[in-house]
Amino acid sequence: MATVADILHYIEALAPRYMKMDWDNVGLLCGRKEKPVTKILVALDPFRSVIEEAIAEQADLIVTHHPLIFRDPLMAVNEDTEAGRCVLTLMEHGIAAINAHTNLDLAPGGINDVLAQTLGLSQIEVVTPEGQNEAGSPYGLLRCGVVNEQPLSAFLAHVKDALHCNGLRYVDGGRPVRKVALGGGSCADGMFEALEAGCDTFVTADVKYNQFRTAYENGLNLIDAGHFHTENPTMPILAAKLQAAFPEIQVKFSEKHTDCMKFF
Repeated sequence: MATVADILHYIEALAPRYMKMDWDNVGLLCGRKEKPVTKILVALDPFRSVIEEAIAEQADLIVTHHPLIFRDPLMAVNEDTEAGRCVLTLMEHGIAAINAHTNLDLAPGGINDVLAQTLGLSQIEVVTPEGQNEAGSPYGLLRCGVVNEQPLSAFLAHVKDALHCNGLRYVDGGRPVRKVALGGGSCADGMFEALEAGCDTFVTADVKYNQFRTAYENGLNLIDAGHFHTENPTMPILAAKLQAAFPEIQVKFSEKHTDCMKFF
């Protein structure tokens, strides 16, 4: 029977640990490696609703993109913090937690390749490669590709529909859309890489006011499609890969986890 260690080894073959950013926290963050696994729940976040779903589904393991324990050090595992409460709940129910965060962002076939494919880009490339994996494929954070030239308004409608967004924030750089860069999650700092790559449009999330202004001043169409919606498309694909690799295990993509951000 497959164990947590087996699942971890497979995930880190897809998104090797050496690809993660220095500040990140990835891997097995809760649980025992030798624990047998019969059911996995896959979701973008290890939030309480996901943990409650894992309990209801009698899952042995949750696999997420975002880490259970992130930048703030967890000084104690108790009920005083949400992270502590989540860890306690997982431990009490014998559920392990694995995540692949920035390593999955950078990896070939990861978050940003899936986002590019979801938006229908062709000629997809890594904008600034950081290296190559064992198969010789380049890896890095941002992707770029091309679409049929179209007005920004048409591309906005396409992005909203393809990602099932509640809404978009954007700035019009005054150019039609042809060459698009993207980075799921908080990647707006990469806009100058997008410009240097000859892109007219950049799709990302968590864009700040001054970043919108900078894009406008540099003639770049900048689209904020939301953190959840730019990253979540990868998770059902990861679930399908896990199911194919471990056919004896039941793998379920979360049906209850949604974006907590709403538009009035």
